[in-house]
Amino acid sequence: MPSLPSADPYLPGHGDPSYAVRHYDLDLAYVPDGNRLSGTAVLDLVAREQTARLVLDLAHLRVSKLRLEGARLKKWSAREHRLVLQLDRPVGPDTPLRLTVTYGGSPKPLVDRHHGDAGWEELEDGVIVAAQPHGAPTWFPCNDRADDKATYRIVLAAPAGYTVVSNGTLAAHQRRAGGESWTWVMDRPMATYLATVQIGRYATTEHDRRTRTIAPPDADLADSFDQQPAMLAFFERVFGPYPFDAYAAVITDDDLEIPLESQSLSTFGRNFCSSDWEQVRLIAHELAHQWFGNAVTLRRWQDIWLHEGFACYAEWLWSEESGGPRTCDEWARHHHDRLTDLPQDLLLADPGPELMFDDRVYKRGALALHALRVAVGEDAFFGVLRDWASSRAGESVTTDDFLAFASAHTGADVAAVLRPWLYDVALPGFPQA
Repeated sequence: MPSLPSADPYLPGHGDPSYAVRHYDLDLAYVPDGNRLSGTAVLDLVAREQTARLVLDLAHLRVSKLRLEGARLKKWSAREHRLVLQLDRPVGPDTPLRLTVTYGGSPKPLVDRHHGDAGWEELEDGVIVAAQPHGAPTWFPCNDRADDKATYRIVLAAPAGYTVVSNGTLAAHQRRAGGESWTWVMDRPMATYLATVQIGRYATTEHDRRTRTIAPPDADLADSFDQQPAMLAFFERVFGPYPFDAYAAVITDDDLEIPLESQSLSTFGRNFCSSDWEQVRLIAHELAHQWFGNAVTLRRWQDIWLHEGFACYAEWLWSEESGGPRTCDEWARHHHDRLTDLPQDLLLADPGPELMFDDRVYKRGALALHALRVAVGEDAFFGVLRDWASSRAGESVTTDDFLAFASAHTGADVAAVLRPWLYDVALPGFPQA
């Protein structure tokens, strides 16, 4: 039996490089009683190479009907959390196709031996979808690759009394017999793992025209989530214009161990409604991902420092801006001291799937940026961040892309500055001017 493709060695068994998805149109219905999801997904595809086979990712859900337009489908089968479509003859590069999949079942997280569980998860009363890095197939058929970005229209019907939040702009909200339907549109390119829906008994607090918090009605947002407008204004000064139309924080009634960003929104547990710095820093961290991780997204999971190092550095910047516990330089020194006492066995530019979310990736990645700032100066450094975020928005990038971009914009040999941080396991000394 022929093996199925993997698009990224960090995420085996996900993604098919032979085609790309341009648009997902999802029309879904969810019943909390029994955790039942049903719906139809329409995917507009284009072949990237000659192929007679298309492989999609879909886990724990059963397909009842499948239709392909633009090519003749010979047969299809479900195998290893994937749909395998065999065409009667190969299609050439740039061939447009449309695939319609009707499916349903009881969604649940997908477990990966390196990354644990991710995806659709029932809460005490509602749903959270935390898909990074491998959970997207738990609720819709997709080409689950970080480097395959598409636009989305997500319609989800739920019982009355539940709020449904997804990516982008709320295009329609309709009351129907026995429930409500919510239509969300994300018209900017988005990776599959950043697509989400959050379902709960929530109320919406509009902080300003671009920031809102969607939370249980009795959630206390003072000195935590009410800082988001100021955070966004500051990040726009240092990172450039916010890359989407609006931003939302969703707070579940359940406590969550960690928050997670999705494109145009982030999800937190009720336990993050606190003025404590350990909670506030993560509110800033997830917001910063909208520039670094969502608008500009890694092409390969090995380059995760391009997300987490940048968002961690944003925490330190916000601490200094807001009068937090330390200045940015003090945070850098603090974490450099801590890293010196930890094992020196991590290669930042290629940490391996087991260590890609290790805290050392976050802190060492932020220190690499601090080293660049010290080397090129304030104006050049923040100019690189702003231009990188704006000029590469919607794209998928690599570490080499960033090094070349930063060198061209500063006139400095940025690769030489960052090489010890990225490609040596030994921790470099603290950056000195």
